[in-house]
Parts: sequence; C-alpha cells; structure tokens
Amino acid sequence: MARDLELDLVEVADKANPPVCRIMDYGKYEYQARQKAKESRRKSSTTSLKEMKYRPKIGTGDFDTKTRKVEGFLAEGHKVKITIMFRGREVYHPELGRKILDRVAEAVDEVGKVEIYPKLDGRNMTMVLAPAKGKKPEKGDKDATGDDHAAPDGAEPSAPPAGEAAAPAAEPAATTTDD
Repeated sequence: MARDLELDLVEVADKANPPVCRIMDYGKYEYQARQKAKESRRKSSTTSLKEMKYRPKIGTGDFDTKTRKVEGFLAEGHKVKITIMFRGREVYHPELGRKILDRVAEAVDEVGKVEIYPKLDGRNMTMVLAPAKGKKPEKGDKDATGDDHAAPDGAEPSAPPAGEAAAPAAEPAATTTDD
C-alpha cells in the first residue's frame, strides 16, 4: 500500500504487540524535524556574564569610562558582574565600595537592573546587573509616527479651538495573513 502511494512505511513503536507502523514521507518528516530544531536554536538566546572591576578610590574619569562600558554590555543583552577590589586596609571600609556600586546601579538604571545585590566576599565586593526587559517611553520620546507621547512642559494636551470639531478617529484597516 505504501509503494502504491509512493510513501515510506515507518515503524513507530517496535515494542508494542503488534508493532505499530505509519505510512509517511520520511524525507519530509526529517526535513521538518531539522527545521523545527533550527528554529528553536534561533529563538534561544545566550547571555554571557561580563565583569567590570572598580577600586574604592577610582577617579571620576575612570568611573565614567567603565560605567559607559557597563551600559554598552547591558544594552547588548549581557549580564554584568561589578567587582570592587579592596587592597590593604580598604577592606575595613566596605561603605566606600557600597557607595560606588550604588552609583553604578543608579547610572545604568535605564538599561539594567540589579539582579544580585552587593555582598562582601573576602577582599572583593560584588554585584550582578541584568539587562532591563523593556524600556518604557519617557517624556519627550517619540513613537514611530514622530509624535510626542507627552505634552511639552508636562501640560495637558489642548482641545481643538472653539468652532472646530475634533477629527474622527480613523478606523484600522483590515489585515489578512496568508500562512
């Protein structure tokens, strides 16, 4: 029967009594399985962990440069481990390290959020930042049409001048998809 239909006879369950077979195009089945596996690999995202090391007595220029790099890593979708390295007697002043970590978290607040809060581990204080899921439009941001989301200076949007009627809302166009 499979030969008449130019298909393959495939044994599905050999342990069953009687064995279960199926008539199918095996080449097409293998192709679809490969495509499904390829699609699932494409949809999976791998996030790597980047690390940036700071010191308690870091200068403002170095701090700004390193923080810009951290923002870049977060924008690319990587997690970032921030390490404050203490030397000598600096370890007796963990509040200095905590202050720097708080400044970093505040500086990258738009693109990332704190995943693991700061903790002291030996001579190092670490914190892990993760990329933010979605950025909400802020005042002054423009959407795809170029219109502002918020009125200037926080004022309420004005009504049309007296004597003019508000324009009727356009109805959405019907869309069809050919799947």
